[in-house]
Amino acid sequence: MFAFDYPWMFLLLPLPWLIRAFVPAQKTHQRAVRVPFGERIAQASGRKANADATAGATQRLIIPCLLWLLVLSALARPQWIEPPITKEFPTRDLLLLVDLSASMKQKDFTNQAGQKVDRLAAVKEVLGEFLERRDGDRVGLVVFGDAPYLQAPFSTDLDLSRRLLDECQVGMAGPRTAFGDAIGLGVNLFKESQAPAKTMIALTDGNDTKSQVPPIEAARIAAQQGIRIYTVAIGDATTVGEDKLDEQALRDVASATGGSYFFAADREHLQEIYAELDKIETSKVKTFSHRPRRQLFYLPLAAGLLLSLVHTAYLLFSHRSSIAPVQKNLVIRVNPDTGKLELQK
Repeated sequence: MFAFDYPWMFLLLPLPWLIRAFVPAQKTHQRAVRVPFGERIAQASGRKANADATAGATQRLIIPCLLWLLVLSALARPQWIEPPITKEFPTRDLLLLVDLSASMKQKDFTNQAGQKVDRLAAVKEVLGEFLERRDGDRVGLVVFGDAPYLQAPFSTDLDLSRRLLDECQVGMAGPRTAFGDAIGLGVNLFKESQAPAKTMIALTDGNDTKSQVPPIEAARIAAQQGIRIYTVAIGDATTVGEDKLDEQALRDVASATGGSYFFAADREHLQEIYAELDKIETSKVKTFSHRPRRQLFYLPLAAGLLLSLVHTAYLLFSHRSSIAPVQKNLVIRVNPDTGKLELQK
């Protein structure tokens, strides 16, 4: 789209006429000899009388008007505005904490095809579908067992996050559960985050047996950093021993940060939980739009310069062609027979 940045400059269009009308013209005094037969002398010598005075209206008016209009056009800053370029910035960083302890090998879940699968396979399937709906968020992935590990840094590349999730295997981080340390690692990762909304979704099937920092203490630190944690318990709530599901600890972690606790006994419950989380923590993006501008002021300037050069060259050429070559020792005499002025050679 073509536009002028300073269109008000065209209000100066009548300025030269106003100056001519209200500013007195400069008076000049020229010496001249007036003779009644000046035209006859000019004709006899081969020159055109009053060549400058009889210049055409195009030279005296139209060309200066065009030059003034081109100068004003350049001062008005003509621009070509390109189509808008839109860029989206995520407003939430979402960190997924996934338990890879040995108890995740239990085959007490079913997949979409109805086949018996282990808990991690069910988590991958449901969590992968959840990731597909997080367009606009930056998503990171932390896996934990004996210790927490960063599997995928914060990124808007959700396909990459899902591939790295699919590569996770039970026991690759150790057989036990360091849930509190996983929260602590997440808090450290969020220190570099500039997003206004910070969310953790933690999925585990056992109680904390390996952490150096208790989960509730890590949750309080997260709350101080403005991080909200949702805990999702998976598996059998009646299990005892090290694989026992500590629901109370998961409730306390969620409550300390303003999040919620969920329990998933099977794949259907797990799918419903992530659908509910998708509604609670909706994806939001900030959209910034920018329209690039190409400056075109040099075009009227170049046109004005070219027009001025052509006009000046034309005036010089026409002025030279109107002047006859000066002859030395030129003598004009009156023909006694005809009474006309003639050149005497």
